[in-house]
This record gives sequence, C-alpha cells and structure tokens, in this order.
Amino acid sequence: MPSPLEQLSAGALGWLGRNLDHFDPFSASAPAATHGKAKAALELALLCHRAGGPNGTPEALGGATALVRKLWQDPDLPRLFDDVPGYASTYGLIYAALAPDGIDDTQCRGALARLDPAFLSPRGKSAYRRVEIRYYADKAGVRHTVEPYAELLPRSPLVAFRAAEPEGEAIAADAAPGSGTRTPESTAPLTTPQAYALTHTAFYLGDFGRAATGLAEDVLSPARELVDQMLLHCVAHDRWDLAAELVLTQFILGVDPLRTSSGAAAVECLVRAQRPDGAIPARSAALTAPPSTTGGAFFRKAYHTTLVTALMASVVPSPRPS
Repeated sequence: MPSPLEQLSAGALGWLGRNLDHFDPFSASAPAATHGKAKAALELALLCHRAGGPNGTPEALGGATALVRKLWQDPDLPRLFDDVPGYASTYGLIYAALAPDGIDDTQCRGALARLDPAFLSPRGKSAYRRVEIRYYADKAGVRHTVEPYAELLPRSPLVAFRAAEPEGEAIAADAAPGSGTRTPESTAPLTTPQAYALTHTAFYLGDFGRAATGLAEDVLSPARELVDQMLLHCVAHDRWDLAAELVLTQFILGVDPLRTSSGAAAVECLVRAQRPDGAIPARSAALTAPPSTTGGAFFRKAYHTTLVTALMASVVPSPRPS
C-alpha cells in the first residue's frame, strides 16, 4: 500500500509525463499565449532540476528531462521571452539558471549577455524580489550586486510577516473594506500574494529543500507558526496549490510535515483532490473547471498545482540536508 506522499508523487508525475506535449512551446498542444508557453517550460525545468534526490532523478521524469534538454538547446526558446517584455529578463535569468548539465550552453550564455545590469542590482526592488534574483543569478553563475541573504533576511517575508494573535485581525489587504463579507481570502492569516512570497522566499533560501537554510531559531520559530496557521486555512478552504507549497516550506524550515497536524492534513487534502489520472485539477476547489473541460484548457488549470505537488512529494521524503 503506497503512502499518501507516494500516491501523490506517482500520480502527479504520471499525469505530467503523459502531457509533455503541452509543455513543449513549439507543439500544437502548447498554450496559445506566449507567456503561458514560456512559463510552462520553465516550471517543468525547475521540477527536473530539483525533484532528483540522493538516488537520482525519478524514472517517471525521464521524458520530461529529455524534453528540457532538447528545448534548452533550441535557439527559438529564449526568443519567446522577448515576446513577453514584462518578464523577459526574469525568464532569461531563470532559463540560464536551470540549464541541464552537459548541454551546449550557447543559448544560455546569450540570454545572460542580454540582461541589463540594472536588473541584476538591488535598486528599486523589494527584499523578496532581491532574494529571488540572487538565487537564480548565483545558480546561473552571473555577476550581480544584490546583497547577501543575511542582509536581506530581516526585510524578507520570512521575518516581516508574523502569525496573527488568536483574537487578532487577519492580514487581508485584498479584502474589500466595509463589504461585510468574510471570504477565504479575508479570513486568511496572509493574503494570497503574501503567502506566495513567504513560500518562495523559503524555497530560494533552502534551494527547494535541497540545502540547509542556516536560519537561526529566532527566525525559524515564528515562521513555522505562520506557515502552520496559513496551512490550516488552506486545508479548510481546499486551496491546493498553496497547501502543497506550504508543506514543502515546512520541510525547508526544519519540520517533518507529516508529524504536524497541519502538514498531515494538507497531504490528505491533496490526496482527496487528486483525480484518478493523477492531476490536481486546479489551484483550489473554487477554481476547478467544469467536468467537461478537457485538453489544453484543463492542462492550463491543472499543470501548475500538479507540478508543485509532484515537487513537494519528491522532496519531503528525502533525507534532510545538513
């Protein structure tokens, strides 16, 4: 009998492997929008880059790994980034950072050469954004002027956001003032953008669970409490994508998620959400597409949460990095 994490991993990786044509931006099945094409390919590369543990890359990722290796040597892939001006520099940097080992890196070096030095500087960027740029720039081996993590941490979401007091008001910048309606967003410990900033900061500091963060207990303890509160909220409202990210965040912060009530509940929540074909059908129950949705439309709804779930389920059972 497979464990819940094994069930999630096998199902999610199986679904992703059967839908690789949607990840290929040059196939007829790819998302119509250029932004969607580029984003899907980059997310698949991240999964391949970080899902492998001490025993190597899961066999189920063999097809995905081959596709990423092919795409990363195709000169047409970085050209897609230029068609999304608001994301071109970010996508170019991530593309170079996630290059598979042993490929011809001509296209990656070209993408790095086109980056504006101002993009690789801290000026005008939030602490969270600087953490993100530093992570990918270090991984890509490109020079930058972003401060060390130790200097960024005090202003980052891991420290700036704090768990609410039991009788305190939730932080809910997105709630409509005076509406009188208590939505899942308005009752959450964090707004959705804040929650993603929190999880992604942890991902970068902990290399998606593959490296120790080096954070002191005075940072870890309140961050763990906030993650626990947000995770319980996500379980209560079937917010599957954030639930998967927060479980991985617990692991990165030094917690065994399956030994916490919130982490165990989140894994069970994801198991309930997973379809027989292995997909997690949307970011949340509220966003689930009608049963008649198929093909590319369903892929666009399901792929991100399914991919994040596969990543989480592959990392959490791994030995803890030292």
